[in-house]
Amino acid sequence: MTYEETLHYLYTSIPVFQHSGAAAYKPGLGTSIALDDYLGNPHKAYKTIHVAGTNGKGSVSHLLAAILRQSGFKVGLYTSPHLVDFRERIRVNGKKISQDYVVDFVERHRSFFEPLHPSFFELTSSMAFEYFRDQQVDYAVIEVGLGGRLDSTNIITPILSIITNISLDHTQFLGDTEEKIAAEKAGIIKKGVPALFGETEKHSVYDVFKNKAEEVGAPFYCALQNLFKEESRLTVGGKWFFHSIEYGEIQGELGGEVQVRNAVTVLSAIHILRTELGVDIIPEAVHEGFAHVTRLTGLMGRWQTLRSKPTVICDTGHNVGGWEHIAEHLKVLRQYCGQIYMIVGMVNDKDIDGVLSLMPQDAFYFFTQASVERAMPVEDFAVKAMWHGLSGTLCNTVQEAVENALESARENDLIFIGGSTFIVADALPLFMKEDEYK
Repeated sequence: MTYEETLHYLYTSIPVFQHSGAAAYKPGLGTSIALDDYLGNPHKAYKTIHVAGTNGKGSVSHLLAAILRQSGFKVGLYTSPHLVDFRERIRVNGKKISQDYVVDFVERHRSFFEPLHPSFFELTSSMAFEYFRDQQVDYAVIEVGLGGRLDSTNIITPILSIITNISLDHTQFLGDTEEKIAAEKAGIIKKGVPALFGETEKHSVYDVFKNKAEEVGAPFYCALQNLFKEESRLTVGGKWFFHSIEYGEIQGELGGEVQVRNAVTVLSAIHILRTELGVDIIPEAVHEGFAHVTRLTGLMGRWQTLRSKPTVICDTGHNVGGWEHIAEHLKVLRQYCGQIYMIVGMVNDKDIDGVLSLMPQDAFYFFTQASVERAMPVEDFAVKAMWHGLSGTLCNTVQEAVENALESARENDLIFIGGSTFIVADALPLFMKEDEYK
């Protein structure tokens, strides 16, 4: 099979949560363990860091991978979902897994895995674990796909478990309260493995993690809020300056209000890795990792500027927790730009009303839908949006919405693209050169 034929096989023969949602959700570790045993437990060949959380786990995972890489280590990075190319999910030192490896993995192992009927995520997790072993990585940063306790990645025993934060998302699978969701994500906490909790505004959620750590005998840490000696500041250009006690001034490439909290989590994780686990992370690597994370890891879609004049920004935030930060950042930028144009759509299984209530009412909207089965039809989404006082026009595709917004906007206006990871995924190729995602 060619690479394209292999992807078609994976997308059509195996349930894919990215495309179809609940129908592809397969809780439990039985299949993942069977695949892992068959492959010879590849994840045991290197050290891992496990990252869960409702929001921020992608940014935290990429930042940690960048910093470890700049410290001289060979680093695997497994994240999801992908935006443009499947191979974004599996990287070593920022380089995507090769097309040939994807094809070869499926051809070599399909006779074993087909009778198991694995989910797409179960199979790609196994592919990542084997690829990292074949590449002889020193460390692999593994992002949880959904929840934690029953996630396919939870067969690993990491050197550090990180839970970034908790808010309501995937409630149909994880529970309808933050405490229930926290209990699922706390499932990655393991005996003797340091567990770091990023941030919460609810003491009851903190108690869930603390109690779980005590139950299994895991050292428990909270992100250190006193890592900065003065308030961080955001430049008009969208970059953060963090005034850290340990590393001096750090320039953060990633924009958005949420990145301050992510930075606290990352620096706390680095502190544990250095002082408790003896990982040789050099100060220069911390500076380089924060300043150049997109180049070092290939990260896309986190308050990413796609062009200027007019400024076009995209962000994959897709739930209330993420949009609280996006809304705050848009409010700040409103002082520096003319009209705000919003290209937005969502998928059916999110808190759509909760997110819409946070979107700016003084913006003009291009309502649209992504090219995935889970996308809410644009007509239905626009009706909901209008109930929240948002007005605009309907576009059947993201490309149509982008074209219309660019025609409408002046040089000092702002175009925001988001509401769903899949809206961003459809938009990115419109702004990228072909060789940037091959």
